[in-house]
Amino acid sequence: MGLLSEGSPLTWEETKNLADHVRKHGIIQFINLYKRLRDRQGDILKWGDEVEYMLIKFDDKAKTAKLSLRAAEILKTLNEKEYNDPDNIKSLWRPEYGAYMLEGTPGKPYGGLLVHFNVVEANMRYRRQEASKLLEPNEVLMSLTNFPRTGAYDFTDPPTHPTPNSGASKSLFFPDEAIYPGHPRFKTLTRNIRLRRGEKVAINIPIYKDKNVSSPFKEDFSPFIEDESSCAAREDHIYMDAMGFGMGCCCLQLTFQACNIEEARTLYDQLTPLCPIMLALTAASPFYRGYISDVDCRWNVISCSVDCRTQEERGLKPLEENKFRISKSRYDSIDSYLSEQGEKYNDVPLTYDDEVYKQLLDNGIDKLLAQHIAHLFIRDTVSLFSEKVHQNDLEDTDHFENIQSTNWQTMRFKPPPPNSSIGWRVEFRPCEVQITDFENAAIVCFIVLLTRVILSYKLNLLIPISKVDKNMARAQRRNAVTAEKFWFRQDITSDAKKQDDGQPEYTEFTVNEIINGKDGIFPGLIPLVNSYLASMDVDADTHCTVQAYMKFIQKRASGELLTTAAWLRKEVVSHPEYKNDSVITQRINYDLLKKVQKIVSNEISCPELLGTCILSKTNETIPAAVAKAEKVPM
Repeated sequence: MGLLSEGSPLTWEETKNLADHVRKHGIIQFINLYKRLRDRQGDILKWGDEVEYMLIKFDDKAKTAKLSLRAAEILKTLNEKEYNDPDNIKSLWRPEYGAYMLEGTPGKPYGGLLVHFNVVEANMRYRRQEASKLLEPNEVLMSLTNFPRTGAYDFTDPPTHPTPNSGASKSLFFPDEAIYPGHPRFKTLTRNIRLRRGEKVAINIPIYKDKNVSSPFKEDFSPFIEDESSCAAREDHIYMDAMGFGMGCCCLQLTFQACNIEEARTLYDQLTPLCPIMLALTAASPFYRGYISDVDCRWNVISCSVDCRTQEERGLKPLEENKFRISKSRYDSIDSYLSEQGEKYNDVPLTYDDEVYKQLLDNGIDKLLAQHIAHLFIRDTVSLFSEKVHQNDLEDTDHFENIQSTNWQTMRFKPPPPNSSIGWRVEFRPCEVQITDFENAAIVCFIVLLTRVILSYKLNLLIPISKVDKNMARAQRRNAVTAEKFWFRQDITSDAKKQDDGQPEYTEFTVNEIINGKDGIFPGLIPLVNSYLASMDVDADTHCTVQAYMKFIQKRASGELLTTAAWLRKEVVSHPEYKNDSVITQRINYDLLKKVQKIVSNEISCPELLGTCILSKTNETIPAAVAKAEKVPM
């Protein structure tokens, strides 16, 4: 979720009146930070994953599964270890948007040794077990991208009720009690995004038109609203109206430390074209508000759930009170590359604050980075605490992070924190979380290896930003992995191929072709990873671990294994209670999540989702694993 400042939240009117103050001092803070750290060199590869989880409460007698709103209580206990013995912890825990959500990370970042891949899955499993020890009977911790019945009737434990005419979100479906209560940031963001927008957020996701779905599909909300014209529901769509429907989803993210700012910029750019590919490959969220949708991913749902743009900024009214027309929500794909290599592919007009841009240029910041920061700073702050209004701009960066951390994009370029040993970093943000630790570990290790291949082989994956945007839209479609094609660069081993042979720089490939290769045309990312590994002195354990993960990725890309979204759909439509009406009843939901839990706990196998993989059994710590193997740096 980003920066979690402590303090007393200001009202929206107070926050709105301080928007220019936050922007002004945020830019000064960034300039000071940049001048101090732009020449920082020699940081080694460190990286870590973030896995978000949901608490599910089963009632085996009533045959129901609901979201358990006990995250704050559990998090308090989990955090005691960190406070009492911060040097000897294997996991870190943080709050997330939902009162039913937890975010877990490794206790310390992994380093630049191949052997670290042997403990990623074990650490993920440790986190799951650690939190699970604090659960009540019939409660389970699930790495589930979206709870199928969020916003449907009676979806929380204890029971809660939405308050359409009061509260932070004023939702028809999502009660304020389902927002994490332990930190004021979450309800403050919910309220201020709605107030800044001037109306509730509007999320419309196409419904899956099974044979018994009415045509047009249209729900009657008149009993719940006074003015039907204020309802933004569209025909043949699942309507949602609160931040919780998006930020209440779970994801899988990675952060990498680069050796210097230039390497960070290179990774930021080169990973950007991979964002839609990995989104499609990890698709895991086909259900919303108790219905089957016609999409497989959460991305547009979250984008709409925090879209605080006014009607003027969305181009629905002439600009009068606002300064800019803004083409995207503050949660979306990136709008520009940062490296010199990427500049020629910045083909989408970039909206940015000219005064901020000039100020950055005047302070020695290059054009590409200056326009990136100036673009982020067209946004207002949507959460501000009274204790953080006045800061020392030479030492503090809270105003900069206030804007930076609420631009939730596919990639995030992260300067070093002040007075810290942490270097320049890049965050990879598109992936949906998978239901097993094996899947999540495979995805994490694959992406980490790709960063090493990109840097070692000096690959060039860049395509125009406009093509990346098109790919993001395609990635969310149903069965995108097998049914869609994606724009991708043909020759990724040269910087600027001369097109003497008449071949285009980029063309459309399937995910299978991008991951596994296309004979004589494209080498494939996994073969490049394997080539890189073949040049390293990899010990037997690490080789077996990595190959199990790479084979899983290959089979997922080829369609031999189902995506989580495809598997979830299949389970629901084949349920004996399903009536071909795209409705997920309490019993269907219960049976589905019971099966998910049995797969996670190894009570049953699921070869169509996992193949014949054997989940890792190692509980070794990183030092023990390193001691057993040669220290081969990546």
